[in-house]
Amino acid sequence: MARGIRIAPEVRDALASGGAVVALETAAVTHGLPREPLATLPPYLVDADTPEAVRAAFVGGVAANRALGHALAAAVRAEGAVPATVGMLRGELVIGLTGAELDELAAMRDARKLSAREIPLAAARGESGGTTVAGTLLACARAEPAPIRVFATGGIGGVHRGFAERPDVSADLHAIRDTPTLVVTAGAKSILDLPATVEMLDTLGVPLVGLGTPYFPRFLCAGTAELRVNEEARDERDAATLFAAHREMRGDRGMLLCVPPLARFALEPALMESAIRAGLEECSRTGAHGPEVTPVLLAAVAKATGGASLATNLAVLIHNARVGARVARALAST
Repeated sequence: MARGIRIAPEVRDALASGGAVVALETAAVTHGLPREPLATLPPYLVDADTPEAVRAAFVGGVAANRALGHALAAAVRAEGAVPATVGMLRGELVIGLTGAELDELAAMRDARKLSAREIPLAAARGESGGTTVAGTLLACARAEPAPIRVFATGGIGGVHRGFAERPDVSADLHAIRDTPTLVVTAGAKSILDLPATVEMLDTLGVPLVGLGTPYFPRFLCAGTAELRVNEEARDERDAATLFAAHREMRGDRGMLLCVPPLARFALEPALMESAIRAGLEECSRTGAHGPEVTPVLLAAVAKATGGASLATNLAVLIHNARVGARVARALAST
């Protein structure tokens, strides 16, 4: 095992036997969700199709960020796969956090947000943190005795708005290209420049496969006609077939499985764009730039949607974990 990396026995055993494993990130746990309980359970969590174990993670006054970590793992298990929740604790990159370790990470106020670039530096300093898409993909590649082939997340990073004035491209995009893992995602976050993000993915040669859709999703919204994927998968088994063919011919590269939010929980694109424009105007008034822009835009979206963006975000994350588990099982059976 590589120095500074610890793999949970359950994850190691599943990888050794060719079983279904799904990697899960923790940046949403450490930096993405509120640290207080939800006032009410959002619609997805009370939906009849949602596994009881997923719903149970949010009851009893549990902080939303902590509940999310447990709910994602429960969603993967409910579909018959092994969750490999990735995070860093005191300089050790853990692939397969236990429930207690996840609670410890969720409670930390000084946890870092770790992309692939920061992970070795945080390891050297003995620090703790939640992994982004790029950081989690590093863990997928370093897993033993075999890499993790499926990773489920919410929305990936991409090309930021205003790129012409201030070039800003997420490290997620190159990590997706360079890691032979299927990333299950609801597209890229709507606060980004989505046409530029799709164009960058095309330039990098990343195949975009839509699950039951010809369009690239807009994270909390369904995709629209101007943003298209390269191929459409009929279902999770078909997606596994496409990824297996991709692995055979381009074994060193990754692929995106683009999963639109469930229609009954999705937000309207027009509402999102209106909120983002308001956020950009606020940035212009206050002089916010660089890393300061994203929190302003997210706050504008939350305000415009009356908090519905949080509920949809949870639905997307949990639904994608379930989809990822189904694809992982299909891959394990081929």
